[in-house]
Amino acid sequence: MDVRKTVFTKEIITADEMGQACAPITRVAAMAVVKNPFAGIAQTDLAALFDLSAQLGQSLTEKLVIMLEGRALCYGKAALVGASGAMEHGAAVLHPALGKPVRAAIGGGASLMPSNHKVGAVGASIDLPMGHKDEAWSFDYIDTMTICVPDAPRADEILLCIGLSDGTRAHPRVGKGPSRA
Repeated sequence: MDVRKTVFTKEIITADEMGQACAPITRVAAMAVVKNPFAGIAQTDLAALFDLSAQLGQSLTEKLVIMLEGRALCYGKAALVGASGAMEHGAAVLHPALGKPVRAAIGGGASLMPSNHKVGAVGASIDLPMGHKDEAWSFDYIDTMTICVPDAPRADEILLCIGLSDGTRAHPRVGKGPSRA
């Protein structure tokens, strides 16, 4: 595993966009910049990326849990693939093996982890979606962090992102679940 660098971010939200105060909500994200072993290569077997994400999933999430003010209620994942890679490389680091170590580090999670992946240039941003770890239909917890690392991903890299939150959006008011109408 060739990790160039790891970046962590922590937000403590104390008011909504209109300035109305709310109970503090902490959102944290870890971003690992890793060498893409398949950049520029048409490769069918992407298992090396599965192993990479399983290893990073555990170590990064353990650090994120410590950064939270409360217990982890929401989670999400994203991957930004450098220009010499393929979108499927992002899927490979997110889907087959990343969820299990994240769930182990936060103490469970019945819902699918929301995810996003794309190919992008150096410094591109990616939206890291988050949702409640146990209640997928809990609309109050559906959220997004827009994140970036200014010098990543290079063409032969992948930016792997994991996010956690200990609360809802500030002042959610769109309902508690799907409409029954």
